[in-house]
Amino acid sequence: MPITPELNDEIRILNLYNLDSVREGIKVHKDADAATKAAIGRLYQKGLLTQADGGYLTDLGIHCAEHLQMALRILEVPR
Repeated sequence: MPITPELNDEIRILNLYNLDSVREGIKVHKDADAATKAAIGRLYQKGLLTQADGGYLTDLGIHCAEHLQMALRILEVPR
């Protein structure tokens, strides 16, 4: 599966979520760039977010973000 710019934007958004607290969400403001707004909308349509402007992760979103964030930690280049 190729990583398209759209998928990369969705990965970036899911990586913003703090998985240590299910009560911590994000909200996309009006002045956010178009790519971020579109990524949030796609994640909402996929059932990963509770609101079209961000909100909280759904149960599916939590599982997805957990796996994604773990993969990013594994792949991170040591400094």
